[in-house]
Amino acid sequence: MAGTPREFHKPVRLPGETFDRLFTGSDPAEVSRVAHSTAAALLARVRNDPQPEVIDRLLSFTDEHGLHDVAELWSKAPAHSLPGALWMLYLLQLTIHNDPRTAALLYERGRIELPSVDPVVAGAPVPASPDELVAVIDTILRGAFTGDFAVALDRAAAFCRVQASGATHLADDYEATEPARATTFTRRALRLSTMAVDLTGCAGLWRREALT
Repeated sequence: MAGTPREFHKPVRLPGETFDRLFTGSDPAEVSRVAHSTAAALLARVRNDPQPEVIDRLLSFTDEHGLHDVAELWSKAPAHSLPGALWMLYLLQLTIHNDPRTAALLYERGRIELPSVDPVVAGAPVPASPDELVAVIDTILRGAFTGDFAVALDRAAAFCRVQASGATHLADDYEATEPARATTFTRRALRLSTMAVDLTGCAGLWRREALT
């Protein structure tokens, strides 16, 4: 997978622009209702009848369609909601699929630097190759549909924290010689850290039966 150009049946559009175009003039409450109802229906459908071919299609959804169709449904949902949680999982998956080499670099640096159990919780091999990291994120997403949803969210959050640590340390490495690159890694670390917090929050809500 690494080094192979990726092809999509649909272009990857900016989520916000896509959502705004589709729902301009619509009632925000209706948009929210659609986001929550589709997320709940999808999760219930797969859990009630976990056919392998259906799960495989869901896992490869962003490979086939980019992020466009997912963004249409869930990108504007609150972070601490079921559609918000699914949106973050798909966004994380596509990020890893699109650039597994950088993802593996960040993950390995974070694994070395981060003094926590997050690498164990995330469950990646040591060290993790780009292809192995892709397999890990696919396994996490599969677990969201077939296993304990809260555990899948916790694994995704740990995965984000490890990568955020790696991005932070790489930003420090490049600060003196390549400040623009350092800024890019700093921004990525912030996004990953924010996502980790939100995913952990969603996991807690799910365990209290309050994630809707």
